[in-house]
Amino acid sequence: MYDIRKDHINEECGVFGIWSRTPCALYPAVYYGLYALQHRGQESAGIVINDDGTFRSCRDLGLVSEVFSHEKLAALGEGGIAVGHVRYATTGHDSRRNIQPLLINHRRGRMALAHNGNLTNSSKLRIDLEERGSIFHTTTDSEVIAYIIVQERLKLGSIEEAVASAMDILEGAYSLVISSPSKLIGARDPHGFRPLCMGKRGDGQLILASETCALDAVGAEFVRDIEPGEVVTISDEGVSSDRSHCGKSPKNLCVFEYIYFARPDSVIDGRSVCIARQQAGRFLAQEHPVDADVVIGVPDSGLDAAIGYSAESGIPYAIGFTKNKYIGRTFIAPSQDMRESGVDIKLNPIKAVVAGKRVVLIDDSIVRGTTCRKTIEALRRAGAAEIHMRVSAPPFIAPCYYGTDIDSYEGLIANRHTPDEIAKIIGADSLGYLSLEHAKQMAGDPGTVCTACFSGEYPTSVPDSSAKDRFEKKIHSED
Repeated sequence: MYDIRKDHINEECGVFGIWSRTPCALYPAVYYGLYALQHRGQESAGIVINDDGTFRSCRDLGLVSEVFSHEKLAALGEGGIAVGHVRYATTGHDSRRNIQPLLINHRRGRMALAHNGNLTNSSKLRIDLEERGSIFHTTTDSEVIAYIIVQERLKLGSIEEAVASAMDILEGAYSLVISSPSKLIGARDPHGFRPLCMGKRGDGQLILASETCALDAVGAEFVRDIEPGEVVTISDEGVSSDRSHCGKSPKNLCVFEYIYFARPDSVIDGRSVCIARQQAGRFLAQEHPVDADVVIGVPDSGLDAAIGYSAESGIPYAIGFTKNKYIGRTFIAPSQDMRESGVDIKLNPIKAVVAGKRVVLIDDSIVRGTTCRKTIEALRRAGAAEIHMRVSAPPFIAPCYYGTDIDSYEGLIANRHTPDEIAKIIGADSLGYLSLEHAKQMAGDPGTVCTACFSGEYPTSVPDSSAKDRFEKKIHSED
C-alpha cells in the first residue's frame, strides 16, 4: 500500500526551554513556542514545568492544539523553568513511551530532557549501558543521551559539567534543552548539525529554542545562536557558557534546514531561511533555464525558491495551488483507491493560472517520485500545456544518520534512474536539480553545511543501521 510518509522528507523535532527568575505561569510561552515549531514534528508534544525541583508534565500523541487544552495547561501551574518538545520520530516509533521531554530520576535529583537530532553511536552506547544494568523505558536514542548525562553527573559536580563530559561520548546530531532542579541547560553537538538559539523577553525571562520563529511567537528578542559544541547554563547566577568542545569538529549544519525543515521566517546561524531558498531558486534558473509562461511553487517550502527562479529568469511568478489549511492528524485519510484515482485533499491547482501555460514547477525534493507525479497529473488535468519541474535540492542518493528520515538507499528514485528517466516517470517535460555546489552556497558559507544525503560523504563515522525502529526490532527479537 502506498505510504505518503515515505515520499516526503519528514521533519526533525523542535525543542523549547524558558527560564524565569520569578516563578510564574510559563506554560503559555511554551505552548506558543511549540506552536511556532509545529512544522518540525507533528506526532507528539510535551511540556514539563519545573517548580523548584517539583516536575509536572503534560505529554501526549498529536499536534500541539490537540495535546494541550486550557485545563491541562493550567494544571501545570507555576514554575521557574519549563521545557517543551514537538516530535517527529527519527529513532523509535511514535508511541506514547517515546514522547518527550523525557523525565529522569537519579540520585542527584530529577532531569527533563528534550532532544532534536540523531546519534550515530546510539546502538553501541545502549548495548553498553544495558550490559551494565541500565533499564530502558523507551526506544529512542534520546534516552541514551539522558543516561550518559546522568552517568557523568554522578561523577562530576554539576549538570553542566556532566553535559560537557557527555559530549566526549556522544556522536552524531543533538541539540538539547535540559532542566535540572535549578538550571536550564542548552547544548549543541560539536558539528552543529541541528540549530539552537537563545532569546530574552522584556521581563527578564531567557529562552532556548530550535528556531528564531519560536522567539518571535512569544515576543522574545534574539540574543544569539548557541555555537556548535557549546553548553550554555542559565540559572540564578546568570548565564554561563562552556566552549571547551567548540571548534573541535568542522561545522556541519544540515543544509536541509535551509531547503525544507525550518520556517522561512527563521534565521539560522545568521542566514535567513527565506533568502537562502530564494537564492536556491536563482541558482536553479541559472543552471536549468527554460522557455515558459509562469513559475509556481509547491507549498510551502517551494514558494520562496519559485520566487527566486522567477526573479532570476524574468518569467512571471504566480500562486499555482490552493492549500487546504485544515488538514491535521485526525482527518479521515483517503482510501487507497481514492489516492490512486488522483484525489488530493491538500493541494489543488488554480486552473486560471496554469491552463494553457508552460509551467515551471518548483519543489524542494524528490524522494520516491510518487507525490510529485500526482502533483504533475493534477496540473495536467488543470490544463497545463507543459510542465518543467525544478528541484531546489540535489538528488538524494544516500541515507541520513543525523535525524532526517532518509534511512535506505533502495527507496531513493535518484539511485535507480537518471534525471531524464525520472522526468518520464513523474510525467514532466523536463527536470532539473540544484547542483551540489550551489546547495552549499545557498547557505552562505559553503564549508559549513552537511550535504551527506546528496553526496554520500559523511562528516562522522556512520552506524550499521539507520532504521528508525532498530531498537523495536531488537526488543522484539528477544521476546
